[in-house]
Amino acid sequence: MAEKKADKNVTLSREQCEELLRTLKARFEKNMNRHKGFVWAKVQVKLEANAEKLWSLNEMERTGGEPDVVGHDKKTGKFIFFDCSAESPKGRRSLCYDREALESRKEFKPEDNAMDMATAMGIELLTEEQYRELQKLGNFDTKTSSWVKTPFAIRKLGGAVFCDHRYDTVFLYHNGAESYYAARGFRGLVRV
Repeated sequence: MAEKKADKNVTLSREQCEELLRTLKARFEKNMNRHKGFVWAKVQVKLEANAEKLWSLNEMERTGGEPDVVGHDKKTGKFIFFDCSAESPKGRRSLCYDREALESRKEFKPEDNAMDMATAMGIELLTEEQYRELQKLGNFDTKTSSWVKTPFAIRKLGGAVFCDHRYDTVFLYHNGAESYYAARGFRGLVRV
């Protein structure tokens, strides 16, 4: 199971920071349609001032999420990064929804759950609305699916929701929160 973020060293070495910044800058410049009018230098200043968020972005990158800037919160001044990998991040698949679901399984338990893993990484699961916003930037999850933040009323009844993109349409589905599949992971976000 994922260790709690507080139990980990949440700073990167100088070399790791430089490598991550190079990767993020290259992705930013390659995908300007995701952040029209934004300037990398402003994003980099925010990143360099926040070691913990850099660590979270590195975790997103390490698990296959390919994080990129998708927005800017005018109230807080923070840039918003989503996982922008074509398919649900490879290093975050075969997970049930949350700890309660994981503990409810009697056998064939997955290694972890989406909610705990996100917390350990210092990120949040996308909501359905955020997932739909991501899909306006390209076609994501055409072969996989991603857990999204489940409304309390659904989770209370034992369910959880996930999304994917098929037939030029974004679909929202339900499943038992304890279910897990090799092609289902989760997408996250971080604000810097």
